[in-house]
Order: sequence, then structure tokens, then C-alpha cells
Amino acid sequence: MGNALVDVLTILESDRTLKEFDLPKGSMQLVSKEFSNRLLAGTLGLQRQQSSGGSAANTINGLANLGMETGFVGKIGKDNLGKFFEKDLKKNNITPVMFLDLDETGRSIALVSKDAERTMATFLGAAGDLHQEDIDADIFKGYKYFHLEGYLVQSRALIRKAVRVAKAHDLIISLDMATYNIVSENREFLEKLIREYVDILMANETEAEALTHMKANKALDAMADMAEVAVLKMGKDGSMVKRGSEKCKIGIEKVNSVDTTGAGDLYAAGFLYGYCKDQSLEVCGKVGSILGGHVTEMIGAKMDEQKWAVVKEKVNNICCG
Repeated sequence: MGNALVDVLTILESDRTLKEFDLPKGSMQLVSKEFSNRLLAGTLGLQRQQSSGGSAANTINGLANLGMETGFVGKIGKDNLGKFFEKDLKKNNITPVMFLDLDETGRSIALVSKDAERTMATFLGAAGDLHQEDIDADIFKGYKYFHLEGYLVQSRALIRKAVRVAKAHDLIISLDMATYNIVSENREFLEKLIREYVDILMANETEAEALTHMKANKALDAMADMAEVAVLKMGKDGSMVKRGSEKCKIGIEKVNSVDTTGAGDLYAAGFLYGYCKDQSLEVCGKVGSILGGHVTEMIGAKMDEQKWAVVKEKVNNICCG
């Protein structure tokens, strides 16, 4: 479950655009429709492409491409972007559980810098209108895992109900944290939620520090104290995973990175795939690294068929092959 967004990938010629629009590099900012429109106008003429997105949607797309039976819960508008989003889910064999809203379908403008770092300006639109009243037990029937993104924290009642209903139906719950500024603003709520409901907790270094006020190993330890499995994504330094007294360090996949958009989301997909297949934490992390690494060779958070063929062969060699 996550924000149903259409990503507008824009390749920056310089980081001057970030300064002009007061967007901290590497952050995800929630913006108004008016700001989003101004940003689109201000980047007109730059290389741009459109794809369905949102953190959880990217993760589910990765799992679906690995052959897992998946579904996605979200809210879209009655517009062309909404139709585009739902059609893309179906094309990738993801069962859509989509609610319709009067507002426009949300969009996230991803600004990609020369060093492959991405900065997000997100207008939630209809995605932000997914409410607790939309959630019922039928959504979870037939599933064993429930994955959600931290960006949903803008609707605390929604998250609380979703995890409560999922846990009542014995689903394993995984949470991938939102960007550091959102974690910092909602730290107490998130920590309580994690301790009560979350089985698998994932975060990158800045998100983990915002949650725990610690760094590296100490942050991982603190996360593992909150959830059964803790995953710390460290970009070029690989990742670390901990469960109880078991801890392992996973290296990176050697790739030619051009855009980090979706790297964390696809790492989550790979890790969850391995976990669903009862693999060791090390293998789960390695599968995560394969997916998270190779998606950075593409512009955007989606891999084409040729890239997926390479990824699947590597995954099969170490996991369930």
C-alpha cells in the first residue's frame, strides 16, 4: 500500500534548479499543485520521461517481475494519469485495488543531478486522500505479506488501521521508511507503530539516523530492537541486516549508475523476494543489492525486459536456482 503517483523524471543540467526552487538535494518535499506546476514549467525543455511510481508501487513492481503474486492498494483521480497508473499495474501482473477520487492523480517530479542523486517534489493529489474508511479485511485476503511505505505517514489513522487489520489476519508487515525529513517530523509516531506492528524495517542511513538519533551499526542495533528484522541501506557502502544476534554486511552490485531513482525501492523488492523464499538474511540482502544496483543503470525506477533478464539470471544463481 502506498501513494499512487506518476513519476516525472527530469534530468538536470546543473543543481542550480534545486537552489532556484529551494529544494534540498536528495530530499523528498511535499508540494502544492501550484508549486508542482511551476516546477514543471521551470524545467521545460530538459530531458523528461513519465512512469508510474511511488515507493511501494516500485517495490511491488519489482516483486511482480520476479514472479511473485502481488497487489497494490492506492487512490487515483478520474483522469488520464490515473488511467495510466492502473494500466501500468495490470501490464506488470499486479492486481490493482484502486480507489477513485475527485482530486487529480498525484505526481512526483524527480530531479536527477549529474552525480545520479535524485530530489523529489511530490504533489500527492488523490493519493493523499486514501483514508482509513477505504481499508477493510477483504484487501488482505489471500496474501501473506503486507508492505507499506513511510510516506503514508501523512495519514496516521490510515496506517494504524491498515497494520491493525493486516496483523489481525496474520500478515507479515514490512515498512520502508520515508525520506529523512519526514521521518524526523514523525519520529515518535513511527517508533510506536514499528514496535507494535512492523516485522521487517528498512531504512537508508539518513532515515535511520532521523529515527534512532544514531549512526551505522548503532542505528541498525536500535532498529533491530524495534522490529524482528532490520535492514540498513547504505548506498555505495552496501547494506547491513540484523535479526536478533545475527548480523551480516552485504556488498554492492558493480554497475554503471546513471540515476539512483528507485534504488532503495528495488532493494526492498529483492530483499522481500528472498525473505518470502525463506532464504538467509545474507542471500536476501544480495538479491536486494542486485535489483537495487541494476535499476540505477536505467533512468527512472523501472527496468526494461533486457535488464530484467540479466537480473533474473543473477537472482536465480543465488536464490532458489
